[in-house]
Amino acid sequence: MTSAPAPRPALDPDRIVAPAGWRVEVTEATPSTNAAVAERARAGEDEGLVVVTEHQTAGRGRLDRVWETPARASLTFSVLLRPDLPAQDWTWLPLLTGYAVQAAVADRIPEIALKWPNDVLVEERKLAGILVERIETPTGPAAVVGVGINVSQGLDELPVALATSIELETSERVDRTDLLGQVLGSLHGLQGLLGDTDALRAAYSDVCSTLGRTVDVHLPGGPDGVEVRRGEALDVDGRGALVVSTPDGTFTVGAGDVVHVRPRQ
Repeated sequence: MTSAPAPRPALDPDRIVAPAGWRVEVTEATPSTNAAVAERARAGEDEGLVVVTEHQTAGRGRLDRVWETPARASLTFSVLLRPDLPAQDWTWLPLLTGYAVQAAVADRIPEIALKWPNDVLVEERKLAGILVERIETPTGPAAVVGVGINVSQGLDELPVALATSIELETSERVDRTDLLGQVLGSLHGLQGLLGDTDALRAAYSDVCSTLGRTVDVHLPGGPDGVEVRRGEALDVDGRGALVVSTPDGTFTVGAGDVVHVRPRQ
């Protein structure tokens, strides 16, 4: 399969099933749903706003990576949350979001897993990306939870070689309206785990394919501005950081680019 079949149906606002109190707004095109939700949050918007766009033209990922996908080929949205959490527990939000997306799609693709902290993978192919941003607002801190899921892209439409889409993996057409409801329901329903770090840590670790793998951790530093440290990913600690073992000792990674090292053939 080299290209996705047309037409790609639009989202149907009348059929979107949203959690109680959440409000879904569908736009035809938006540079960044995260930026749109952050602006509304700073203007005093209540928790539960969801902005989903048919075509995101300047999406941002971790480390400020930018991408654009074909219109109606992805499910791209952002949710405004105002978690009542101690500051130290906010680090679990990105991991919880990845877990919620994985759980929502697992019935379609049982082998789906997470690469720390929240890339959603099928084997080593990226299916979805997540960006969670904490922003300050007049009514207190807010979390903007951005999700982008590849739905109907063909091989020639994917941003990188090691990416995939739901339709490539299942060979079945996907109703994005139904999928949006499933993901929003999963995210809403699993928020209670934020109050039980031990349970969230166990649930997340169970579907995290990074654990037990040899990884390269890219950190700021070194003569080229990046220091690469190789080790074995052992665990996720109580703050959601990745615990990595090296011959020189164990260290934790709270933020950084982690690459799975492929076993030698």
